[in-house]
Parts: sequence; structure tokens; C-alpha cells
Amino acid sequence: MAYDFKKIESKWQKYWSTNQIFKTDNNSKLPKYYVMDMFPYPSGSGLHVGHPLGYIASDIYSRFKRHKGFNVLHPQGYDSFGLPAEQYAIQTGRHPLKTTDENIDRYRKQLDRLGFSFDWSREIRTSNKEYYKWTQWMFIKLFNSWYDIEKDKSICIKKLIKIFEKEGNKNINAYESESTEKFSSDQWNNFSELKKGNILLCYRLAFLSVIDVNWCPKLGTVLANDEIIDGLSERGGHEFVRKKMTQWSIRISPFSERLLNGLNNIDWPEPLKEMQRNWIGKSEGSLIKFDVKDFDQQIEAFTTRTDTIYGVTFITLAPEHPYVKHITTKENKDLVNQYIIQSSKKTERDRIADVKTISGVFTGAYALHPLTNKKLPIWISDYVLASYGTGAVMAVPCGDQRDYNFAKFFKLPITNIFKDIDISKEAFQSKEGFKLTNSDFLDGLDFKNGFLKAVEGLKKVGKGIHKINYKLRDAVFSRQRYWGEPFPVYYKDGLPVMIDEKYLPIILPDVDKYLPTEDGKPPLGNSKNWAWDSINNVIVKNELIDNENVFPMELNTMPGWAGSSWYFNRYMDPKNDNFFASKESLEYWKEVDLYVGGSEHATGHLLYSRFWQYFLYDHDLVPVPDYAKKLINQGMILGNSAYIHRLNGSNTYLSSGLINEKNVQAVHVDVKFVNVNNELNIEELKKWQPQFSKADFKLENNKFFVKREVEKMSKSKYNVVNPD
Repeated sequence: MAYDFKKIESKWQKYWSTNQIFKTDNNSKLPKYYVMDMFPYPSGSGLHVGHPLGYIASDIYSRFKRHKGFNVLHPQGYDSFGLPAEQYAIQTGRHPLKTTDENIDRYRKQLDRLGFSFDWSREIRTSNKEYYKWTQWMFIKLFNSWYDIEKDKSICIKKLIKIFEKEGNKNINAYESESTEKFSSDQWNNFSELKKGNILLCYRLAFLSVIDVNWCPKLGTVLANDEIIDGLSERGGHEFVRKKMTQWSIRISPFSERLLNGLNNIDWPEPLKEMQRNWIGKSEGSLIKFDVKDFDQQIEAFTTRTDTIYGVTFITLAPEHPYVKHITTKENKDLVNQYIIQSSKKTERDRIADVKTISGVFTGAYALHPLTNKKLPIWISDYVLASYGTGAVMAVPCGDQRDYNFAKFFKLPITNIFKDIDISKEAFQSKEGFKLTNSDFLDGLDFKNGFLKAVEGLKKVGKGIHKINYKLRDAVFSRQRYWGEPFPVYYKDGLPVMIDEKYLPIILPDVDKYLPTEDGKPPLGNSKNWAWDSINNVIVKNELIDNENVFPMELNTMPGWAGSSWYFNRYMDPKNDNFFASKESLEYWKEVDLYVGGSEHATGHLLYSRFWQYFLYDHDLVPVPDYAKKLINQGMILGNSAYIHRLNGSNTYLSSGLINEKNVQAVHVDVKFVNVNNELNIEELKKWQPQFSKADFKLENNKFFVKREVEKMSKSKYNVVNPD
């Protein structure tokens, strides 16, 4: 008799579902064990084989722990806000909610057929208003918090206001934005409400800041780094520029040291911990001030090699540095402006990765050496980033290879400060095996002693201080997208005002178009009903805006990582309408005992979620600072990606044998349109995305061939193999 596994599996899976066999109780007397997978984004392509790779392992362990007498929480849900659903909506006009629900239905059927022991009664979706109500609530908490350096924790903003009323801010030890105005208590108490509001934004953990973004004029939208290939937009192959925009940011940088130290308390893979350590990037050094000739401001540069101060021969600024436009001489203005435009067409990622190209322009201005008063030419170059450090580098070509290459290329002076060491062919970058020379009072010293004495000397003349620096930047928290959490914010006199918590959730409105507006506003600008009536506390028509009682609302939405930064807590009590999770459920489950997911999330989700938990812990909203005791990476499944190549500046695609030395941009296409001989089905591709519908395809012998490349299997790379 044949074993009819399909019939038997179907029978028992139906029994499990009907009887809720894997439903977990929060009030069990059994010891608890919480096993969690990284929840999937429900794309139209369904699961790929990388999902079950981790889910099977966690499911086996969940069943094992149940047999060992534990009350096991093993939930599942969907990270259901995201760009792919929005892009599909742009192409088809279908609402992302409809396509997301359809995709989730498909995922659920696939997951059920695989026989996992998930507690489906706890399913969450980050795009459900019952869920994102609490994401919005937490954002308001972030807005109403500041970071007290002495207590090393975030605190309610009301306490800061009381300090301002009694003492001003001259003695406050708080994380604040650069160039925050200093004031006395009398001055604070006499400031207008508008001025007070602007000052408080310099302290809030959720704040507005002007930052550089990748702006694509043709598409009328901001591009994420992942949407740019070879310097052009993946969609349409259009140019972009770096443009300053006001964005919401989250002040994560004050948590840097805690995020580093917290790694010692969790059982996570060491390579992943090391990735986070490098991303946070703690370094010890000095902040050195350089006077600028005929300019009333000083250039500040952070360095870990204060001992090499006498080797500085020029200063390099990021092209976006705010001083560039003020210090550039008339003779150099045209060249500098051209260079700024040129560098604005590169992403920060491209600028960091390009270590071979040497480019830059002299501003015509000079800084003064803080110890010798010697003139140092000031250059701009895109190897310096405005977002890292101070956006200025004190160039020591004898001790740094990039400075060395730059100096050689532009024939700038190189002073050797390393005794009896040859630098004729390359810089000497080691911190060991040298004595300083040509360095005045530092002569004869090694790195450690030279560093300490140089800091002391700079401090004495008021030109430097010892400083701990972190690479970790504050996180941009707004997106010019439709399919994301709306901000619970309206604007009064240009200042953000939080909508009262009792009126949450602020529900994402329907719009006719999912693209940005014609004047470049985010997609929510297409809504005709997106204004806040502050008298009746309801959303009303835009035509009623009078800026007295009815005000414009925030048009950006939150990023993809907002909802995934706290979902592990919601699983503990997913049906709670009064709080994101009850105190009892949080106290019972406390944290995830085993978390299974990919290492590719090391510096994204896994870092932001740690920060988010620390913030909640500061405010006594969760019982533990670390949400996952143990993390296991399941490994990575690779896929065989398919690329086609677009001639830059056109809508023409070349078969792989026709590319030669032509200037082309590689674009991913779905592997389902490619056969085993790497031939592309052009007709199916044209139906797939509008950008291909009117494209011109240049063939080889009446066939179009793609190029292949092995990459991580990912829906974003269109190289997935479906378990079906």
C-alpha cells in the first residue's frame, strides 16, 4: 500500500489549524521559551527557498522545546509595508493594500503546506492600522524625549524644559545638534513659543534636519542607494543629484557606546557583532581647529593620529561642506562649482567605494596650522564625506595613503615626520616602529607618547581637545513614499506638532496616484484630505487649511525599519487595543530566547531594533534592554541573477554579445523570463514592467542573451526560486 503523504499531511494540517494545536498561552505555569524568525516581506513572487532554510531550523527547535516541557511561543507575521508593493501600484494603479493582502494569502498557503508549528493566532502585519498605531505612538515618545549624558539614558522632554526654565542650557550635559544656541533661564522664559520649539528640535530624539538625498528630477522622487546602478536610477536609467532636503531623523548616535557594550551581553554570532562594532566605529582621537585666512570661522577636523600634526600640508573638505561657498576665491569659483555639481551625481556609497579615482579642486583659500601658523591650502574632494566626522580632513600625506596619492597627483608638498623611514613610494601608516622627527616638541616620541603630548600642546593654545568619535550617524527616518506609516504630525508656523495619542492611529489616506506630485512633493501630497483640524481633532479637506485651526500634515512616511524595530514585543500580546503589549505579557515572555535570521541585516534591522529596545527600556516600557538572548544566522542561499544592459541615456537594451566597450547600465530582470541557454523572453519582459514596454532590444542572431551573476537570493534581485 502506497504512502499517500499529500492526503496525510493535508489531514493533520487541517486538524492542527482547526484545533489551534500550536496556540500559546501567556499564563502557563510551564517555563517559557520564545523562538522567533525574521518575518518576511510579502512580495508577489511568494516565498523563496531561503525562507524555509531558517524556518525549518527554528520549527524543529520549537517542537523539541515543547517536548522538553516548555511553553513555546513560535509566532509569525509580515513586514508588510515596503517599496515593491508601491512600485507595483505605480505600474498597475492597484492599491498596495489589495496586492499585499493577496500576497499574504499566498504566503500563508505556502507556509501551511510546509507544516510549520506557528501560533497563527498571534499573526501581525506592520501595515495594519491596529499595529502601526503603536509605531506612531512610539514615534511621539521619541519626539518627546532627549538624551541625558550624565544619566546615560533618554528622558522625557518635559524635564529638559524645566531645566531651561531654571538654568538655561549653558550647563546642561545633553546630546544636541551642532551650533545649538546657548541661553540663560531669563532668555528662555522670554523666547517666543516658535523659538522655543526650534531650540527643542536640537535636543529631541526625533527631529527635523536638512540632509543630502539622492534626488531624481525625471522621476520626481528621492532614490535609495539600492535604486541606483552605475550612477543612474534603476527605473528608467535617469540621472540624479545630491540635494538638500528637510527630513525626519532619529538621534541614534547618543546610544553608540551602549550599543557597543550591549554586544557583550548577548549570545550573537561573533562575525555579526564585529560588523556592528565596525559600523558604530568607535575611535579615540582629537578635534583640531584650524583658523582660515580672511574668514571668521574655524575648520574643525577629527583625527586619530594627533601625533602626526606636524605632517599636515593641506586641508581637504567635502564638496558639500558649508564653508566652501564662503571661502572659495573668485578665481576658483567656476571650477569649484563645476566640481560640486559633478560630485552631487554620485552616491555616498559610490564615493566610499571608489578608491582609485583621484579628483579635487583648490578653493584658493588657506587654513593656518594650529602650532606653526604655516599656510595650508584648502582643497575639496569627494573622498571626504560631509556626513562623516566634520566633513574636513587634515591631510598628512606622509602617514595616510589616500592623502599621499592626492598630494602626488596634484603636486602638493609632503613633509616626512618619520625618522629614517622611506616614503618615496608610499605613505607610512603604521602606529608602531617609528620615532617622530621634524615635529618640534614631539621629536623622538613614538605614537602613544606623541599622541598624548600633541593633544596637550593643542589644548594649551586652544586649538584642540581629546575626543571619542563614532562613525554611527543619526538615522534618516522619513521616506518620500506612499506605502508606509503616516507620521502623526501637522505643521504650525513651520514647526512640527504631534497629534494627541488618543486620536491614533492616523490612517494612511487613499490617493489617486502613487507617484510624487508634479511639484515634487511626496505621494501623500496627492491626497485632497490631508489636513488636521485642531479644534475637532479630525483629518479634513486640504482646502480648509487656514493655519489658525486647520493645518497641513506631514507628507512623508516612515521607513521600512520602523515597524520591524519592535515587532517581537507585539507578538507577546498582539490583540491588545490599550497598549502595545501588557505589562504582564512583557514580564512573562521578557525577551526572545532564540532569534533566527540573516547576517545581511547586521547593520540595518538588527542595529535599529537594538536601539529601539534600549529607548523603550529607558522609559520603563519593556523589562529588559536586550530583546534577543541568542541569535543564529541560518546562512545564505545564492541565486543566479540575470542582467540586461541599457545604453546610457536611452531606452535601448543590448544583447550580452553586443556590449563590448559601450557605456551601459546593468539592470536586473526576473529569472523566470530566461531559459537555460540564457535567452530572454522579450515579450514577457515587456508585459512585466512599463519601462520595458516600448524599449528597443538589439538582438544577436534573432535572440537576446542576458548576463548571469551569482548573488544572494533575494526578491529585490529577481533571482528567487519558489518552493512551489
